[in-house]
Parts: sequence; structure tokens; C-alpha cells
Amino acid sequence: MTADLITLTAAQMAEKLAAGEITSVELTQAHLDRIAAVDGAVHAFLHVNAEEALAVAAEVDAARAAGESMHRLAGVPIAIKDLIVTVGQPTTAGSRILEGWMSPYDATVVEKIRAAKLPILGKTNLDEFAMGSSTEHSAFGDTHNPWDLDRIPGGSGGGSAAAVAAFEAPLALGTDTGGSIRQPAAVTGTVGVKPTYGGVSRYGAIAMASSLDQIGPVARTVEDAALLHELIGGHDPRDSTSLADPVAAFAAAASAAAVDGSVEGLRIGVVTELQGEGYQAGVLDRFHESLDLLREAGAEIVEVSCPHFQYALGAYYLIMPSEVSSNLAKFDGVRYGLRTLPTEGPMTIERVMAATRAAGFGDEAKRRIILGTYALSAGYYDAYYGSAQKVRTLVQRDFDAAFEQADILISPTAPTTAFRLGEKTDDPLAMYLNDVATIPANLAGVPGLSLPSGLATEDGLPAGIQLLAPAREDERLYRAGAALERLLVRRWGGPLLEKAPDLLSARDDASLTTTGGEK
Repeated sequence: MTADLITLTAAQMAEKLAAGEITSVELTQAHLDRIAAVDGAVHAFLHVNAEEALAVAAEVDAARAAGESMHRLAGVPIAIKDLIVTVGQPTTAGSRILEGWMSPYDATVVEKIRAAKLPILGKTNLDEFAMGSSTEHSAFGDTHNPWDLDRIPGGSGGGSAAAVAAFEAPLALGTDTGGSIRQPAAVTGTVGVKPTYGGVSRYGAIAMASSLDQIGPVARTVEDAALLHELIGGHDPRDSTSLADPVAAFAAAASAAAVDGSVEGLRIGVVTELQGEGYQAGVLDRFHESLDLLREAGAEIVEVSCPHFQYALGAYYLIMPSEVSSNLAKFDGVRYGLRTLPTEGPMTIERVMAATRAAGFGDEAKRRIILGTYALSAGYYDAYYGSAQKVRTLVQRDFDAAFEQADILISPTAPTTAFRLGEKTDDPLAMYLNDVATIPANLAGVPGLSLPSGLATEDGLPAGIQLLAPAREDERLYRAGAALERLLVRRWGGPLLEKAPDLLSARDDASLTTTGGEK
């Protein structure tokens, strides 16, 4: 019964809950049991919120029994990336400097989730302050890819993606600064969406790079992602970058396309600069097979060039660390979080700050703070940060020109499938290249969606395909994404995650013990 429940889509769970075929307590307990069974090996969660989750589930069941009107997703469990503040649970951002910190308020997206009565299963692991592409930079241990426990689940939101891929949660929230939702989705065989910048409130998401960060959904189907996006989207006066646009009918668009969606006449632009050298052969094979499916279904495939995308990675790794340097300055050992006292010399504020940051920040966080501080320093600001912002404008213009030729742009989500844990930790530049295809969307603020394109022949691991739409056209993204998903699932003969290995037989019982974090 547990296996039958946890492998349903979120939309199917919602239907069964509404029909009274299952209860939210049963559904929530099934996911908590799954976490207990496999998360020792996966380590997707830093904190499990069992008592509160079951209490919310019981409230949902009682309200439904009383005939109360409920949100469609009421009673469907969800996991939250541990960068998003949540009352009653620790919010650590994967860093020792915030170890054990309890937020006094909820993020806007968490308020909406609580109001809709989704049981929150817990907080998921991430690279420290969302700085990484592999979830190996968490202060509380690595997360493992459910497809192969010796490989990375992507990052920074590897915990959310791994939880969904391992059937520990049907839905999760992530944040995407340069691909931190989409790249983990690609390497775990899940669906991840970066909404239009400003389409989902960032209030309560601990900022890494404020002009790039965006909260978004992680799910197993495009329709499920659309349902969650529709719930968390909308204007928030507490976020000065929040768009005033009404939330579109994302779920209806995805649901219709999943049933009988047509791509006839849809102009799909293949970005020349986001394929070729540096991309794994198996990833490109699955990408071109997806293009063939779209072409056979009536889509018009056109080549588009975005010449400044080749500079996007360099621009991003100047803009992002500069904003990191500013945003992380508040973690000083004085106001909140970790405080480490110097062991020698006078006890000054400066020395307390230095000791706290030395002990509290990991190597990658320190690397980006130093790089950003240098880029913003007197004499270098115009040469580095200023020039990077000019490149950002050119990337935005490339998108504008490309969308004159195509309705949707398409590319592989990541250049490779999941690499082995430890393979790139000593080579930051090689790690940064994982985001080469996802970064342009963050620089321009346009929405992006990643869905599985199949398994690479070299290693049998998931590859991802990325769809991009103009800003504020997220609904178009869901229609195209659900239509492509329908074509691909038909080709595979069922959802890709059905082909994933059984975690309960992948390791012996001794390995299924907690590997880190608070459980």
C-alpha cells in the first residue's frame, strides 16, 4: 500500500484525497515511512517534521469529512529547501554559521503552503547558501543521487530533487540562482521550474544573489510543477521585485497538454551556443531524439543564435559573487547565528567577526565572498562588475531577438549526466561549467523548465532537456513542457522514474543509516 501511494503523482494524490479513497494521514505517514527507510542512504533531508506534518494531515482529513472546501493540493505532502525560512523548524542554509537557527517568521511561499494545508515533511539539504552544483558543499554532509548513490544529485537544490526522485516527497520547493532547480532536476530524472523573475515572492528566501534568485517547484511531472507554481505564485508587497501580474492557469494549461496537447505549428528554437563541445554524447543523443519527436508531431524546429551566451558564464561568476559578498555580510557573529570568539589577542568586534566567519563558512562560500569583494573593490568595479552587467544586457537582447524567431527555446539542461561524488570538488571551474546552459535564463529573468529527456547510453543515468520562454510567459512553458513530456513518456512506455533502481535493494541495511543532519 505504501509503495502504491508514494509513486502516485501529486495530481493523482489530490484526486484520491478529494474522492475520499485515501486520507492525508495515510499519505503523509507513507512518505515519512519512506524517508525512514531510504534517507539514510540518500540524505535528502536535514530535518524531518513528522509531528507537525501528521497534525496538519489530520486537520485536512477532519475538514474534508466536515464538507469544508479545500485547496486542490490540501493534504499532499511537500518538502522545503533549507534556504527558505520556516517557523518551527531549523533553517540552516546548509551552513554551520546558521546551525540550529529558528526563524521567527515564515517565507511568503511557506505561508501559502500552510494556508493551503500541505503537510510539510521537512527541510532539504543544499550546497551552503545555495553555492554549488552538486550538494557536496553542505556543512551537514553530501546528498546522494537515488539513481546511483555514488553520484551527485545536482545542486544547489540536490536535496529537494533527490527527495522527489526517491519518492520521499511528491513535491518540493527549491531556489534557482543559476540553475539550482533545473540542473538537479536534469540529473535526477525529475521536473524543475525557474519561474519568471518576480513571479514568485522571494520574501523569506535567504538571499545569495538577489537579482538572480528565484523560488520554484520541483516535481515528478510538468502538471504537478504547474499545480505547485500556481499555489506559490502571485504578487507580494513585501518583495520589492514581485510582479503585479495575476497568476495564470498553469495547471489547466499543463493538464490539457498532457492529455491531448498539440505542438502543431509551435516554433521551437534550438540554441546553437547551448550544445556541441563539452556536452556528453548521450545527453546530446537524447536531446536530438526529443527534437525528432517534436518535429514528427508538427513543431517547427529552427536554429537560433544567441552569440553573447558564450560570455554568460563569466558574467554570472562576477555578478553573483558580488551580490554574495553584500548579502552574506550580515552573518557577522553579532546579531544572530554562530558566534566564535578569537583565541588570541584583544576581543574586538572585528576579531569576533573574523573568527566567526572562518569557523562558520565553508570553502566555497569563502571563495565566492572573496571573489565578489574583489570585483566590487575600488579600481576594479567598472572593469569587472560593471562589464559583467553590460554582458547581462547583451544576453537579454539575445533572448529578445531569439523569441522573435521562436515561441520556445530548447537546449540540454546540463552538459553531462550526474558525475561521481568527489570528482570535481577540487576543481571549482569544472564545477561551474555544469551551469553553462541554465545561467542565461537567470541573467535575463526569463522562465525555464527542465524535464527528463531519457537515459544516456554511456551510464544509464537521466539526462534533461530545458525549455525557455519569454518573461511572463510561464503558461506557454507549461503547455510546451507537458506536450513534450507526453511524447517522451509514450516513447519510454511509462514515466522515466519507473526505470530507476530500487533504493531498498541498492545498499545493505548497514548503509541505510543517517549520514548527517538532524532527523
